[in-house]
Amino acid sequence: MTLLWIILATLAGGVVSVFLAATLALTALAQFANRMVAFAVGVLLGFALTDLLPEAVELGLDITTAGWVLLAGIMGFFLLEKMALWRHDHNMHHGHTTHKPQVAMIIIGDGMHNFVDGVLIAAAFLTDWKLGWATAIAVTAHEIPQEISDFMVLLDGGLSKSRALFLNALSGAAMTLGGVLGWLTLEHARDAIPYALTLAAASFIYIAVADLVPELQQRRQLRDTVLQLGLMSLGVGVAVLAKLIQ
Repeated sequence: MTLLWIILATLAGGVVSVFLAATLALTALAQFANRMVAFAVGVLLGFALTDLLPEAVELGLDITTAGWVLLAGIMGFFLLEKMALWRHDHNMHHGHTTHKPQVAMIIIGDGMHNFVDGVLIAAAFLTDWKLGWATAIAVTAHEIPQEISDFMVLLDGGLSKSRALFLNALSGAAMTLGGVLGWLTLEHARDAIPYALTLAAASFIYIAVADLVPELQQRRQLRDTVLQLGLMSLGVGVAVLAKLIQ
C-alpha cells in the first residue's frame, strides 16, 4: 500500500505541477512570453544558488566537494551543448531545422531535480503516510514556479506548446522513478541525493548564464535593462518563496 501511495503522490507532484504550470504559462503569461526569459533566469539561478546547492551541503556534501561537482557539472553541460551544436550545424547543413541546445539541458536538469524530490517523498511515506502526503503537496507547490520557468525556456528554444508540455511532463515523471527507487533502496538513493542536487544546480546555472543571459544582452536600451532586472529579481523572489513553503 505504501508503494501505491508513493506512486500516486509522485505522479501528483511531478505531473500535476507541470499541467498547473502549463495552464499559467500558456494562458495568463502567454502574452508576456517574449519578456519572460529574464524571469526564467531569475528562477533558475534562484533555485540553484538558494535552494539546491544549500540543500546538498545540508545533506552532508562537503562544501569543497560540492564546488568540484558543480564545476564538473558545468563543464559536462558545456560538452553536452557543444555536441548539440555540432548536431544542429550538421542538420542545418542538410536543410533540417533543430531546436536550441538548452532544450535538452533543461529537461535533464529538471529530471534530476524531480528524481531527488521523488526519493524525498518516498522517505517521508516510509516514515509516516501523513508526512508523505504533506511532503507531496509541498513539492507540488514548490515545483510550479520552476515548471513555469522551464516552459519559458522550452518555448524560447523553439518548441511548440504541445511539445514543451510533453517534455516537461516527461521530466516530471522522473519523480515517480525516484519514488519507486527510493522505496526499493532508500539508503543508497539517499547517498546520491546531494550529488544529483548539485548536478541539477549546475544545469540551471549553465542554462541561465550561457544561453539565456546572452540573449538578454541583445537588448541594450535602459528601459529593457530595467525591465530585465525587475523580472530577474521577481524570478529570484519566487524561487525563495517556493523554498519557504516547501
